[in-house]
Amino acid sequence: MAGAVCAGAAPLDAQQQPGGWQPQTSVPAPAPPAWAPVPAPVQEPPATLAPPPNTTIVPRSPTEPRADAGAGGPGQVSLVALLTADGQSIEHGLVWRVYHDKPGPDGKARMLSAHREPSPTLRLEPGDYMITVAFGRAHLTRKISVGANASVQERFVLNAGGLRLTPALVGGEPVNDKAVSYDIFSDERDQYGQRTKVMSAVKPGLVIRLNAGIYSIVGVYGDANAIARADVTVEAGKLTEATLKHAAARVTFKLVASRGGDAIADTQWSVANALGETVKESAGALPTHILAPGTYTVSARHAGQDYHRDFTVHAGQSAQVEVVMR
Repeated sequence: MAGAVCAGAAPLDAQQQPGGWQPQTSVPAPAPPAWAPVPAPVQEPPATLAPPPNTTIVPRSPTEPRADAGAGGPGQVSLVALLTADGQSIEHGLVWRVYHDKPGPDGKARMLSAHREPSPTLRLEPGDYMITVAFGRAHLTRKISVGANASVQERFVLNAGGLRLTPALVGGEPVNDKAVSYDIFSDERDQYGQRTKVMSAVKPGLVIRLNAGIYSIVGVYGDANAIARADVTVEAGKLTEATLKHAAARVTFKLVASRGGDAIADTQWSVANALGETVKESAGALPTHILAPGTYTVSARHAGQDYHRDFTVHAGQSAQVEVVMR
């Protein structure tokens, strides 16, 4: 055993007997015979030169053995995405992007490759990488490390769910889905306290894939001010159905020379709310807009002349507003 001394045995240096007590006998060496060859002179090793004063001697470090040529080969990485930690893998609709760990000289991320297979297998040189997977608007980015000649599987748990939005009117009237659109904002806020917009102009009935969390929905019915708002929670692995009810009515405008007369073409229109804020501007003989309930003033301009009229909108009650030239 290394570092142990066996009983009864002395250390090696203790077994060397001192020679000082042995008698010294001086016997002259015999002369060599005449026929013996003359031995070659023994060459003394060259003297070691002493280093100059104030010189520091650094011993040479041992040379590292060279690595095998195949020791630094690329690694194999299999990528898998899941909606939840205990859910099944996602089999369609994924986009994978692989980036170098460090940005380029311009400070931007350097993309190495992109893949649309649900579970791609990549061969990557040893090192660190940033991997982003997107599933609709749900996404996840994280760092992975690839070892030489290693074969690993990386699991990305998106914690994502689905959201489907449906419009409705407060009076139960049918809604033209083509006239409705939604903006979706996340619960996160920027430096000005504003919510971050995730998607815009989303149509009803579509399933939107989002990361789990709370979202603010802003729905616009028509092209004016019939707006509905709601906060919804998207749960991982589930489809959230949300219905936004709009209070609104369809209003048609026409400029006439007398009540019940024909609409006059080449007219510019401007609709303002009770606060004097412009809600909608348009042009034509019979423009139609969807407005929220309230009191308004409409202005019609024709041939350099302006004509005005006040009117009120009631939810669910379509109306025609005539502006008489006087």
